[in-house]
Amino acid sequence: MSTSTPFAGITPRTDAREVLRGPDGRAIKVLVVDDEQTLSELLALALRYEGWEVRTAADGASAVAAAREMRPDLVVLDVMLPDMDGLEVLRRMRNESDRTPVLFLTAKDAVEDRIAGLTAGGDDYVTKPFSIEELVLRLRALLRRSHTALAADSSTITVGDLSLDEDSREVHRGGDLIQLTATEFELLRFLMRNAKRVLSKAQILDRVWNYDFGGQANIVELYISYLRKKIDAGRPPMIHTMRGFGYVLKPAA
Repeated sequence: MSTSTPFAGITPRTDAREVLRGPDGRAIKVLVVDDEQTLSELLALALRYEGWEVRTAADGASAVAAAREMRPDLVVLDVMLPDMDGLEVLRRMRNESDRTPVLFLTAKDAVEDRIAGLTAGGDDYVTKPFSIEELVLRLRALLRRSHTALAADSSTITVGDLSLDEDSREVHRGGDLIQLTATEFELLRFLMRNAKRVLSKAQILDRVWNYDFGGQANIVELYISYLRKKIDAGRPPMIHTMRGFGYVLKPAA
């Protein structure tokens, strides 16, 4: 596999580019999947200079397991892997309701290969050889488009036309102020911090009410219904029930 050179030019950021973090203030988590160790290490180095947490995998099976364990915010995925191709890795991730943005790396320049990656559910692609700076900029753009990142100094979580200010505790949708109780606010904050991720009732109970899961799931259903009446009433819905899995909040279609 070939990559652009020189990689020795990768240096810590000295520009004024803002540091992106997850909506809850944590470091952005990135999974880099490539069987070429040198390339993986160089990509990991460049992404860590962004202040992001990086994990690498060298084959498809390890990538699927790592994605399930770490729940990354972004995946950089090589199309050609030793055990399965990147399209199969993505298919397995999507089968688990994983909507993480994925950027494909490919040594192929054929239009049909690009189309195949995007049709399979990929969000972007970079053809080797590529510029490290270009790849980083594309990843930052994917974070922005997927509404899973904020500037490090921001107290506002935004998903589509819904915004929540953690300092003022104000919530707006489409410019309209929405009044929430303290518990409704905490539930919405948890859903928004994990936008596009399916959350089980047990996870919600543990994080919002600090209960161990044991027959209290009805309280989750009750407060989800309260939120829907305030957030989704008369508007395209953002809160969705995933039968057998839980709930997910995502930008309105």
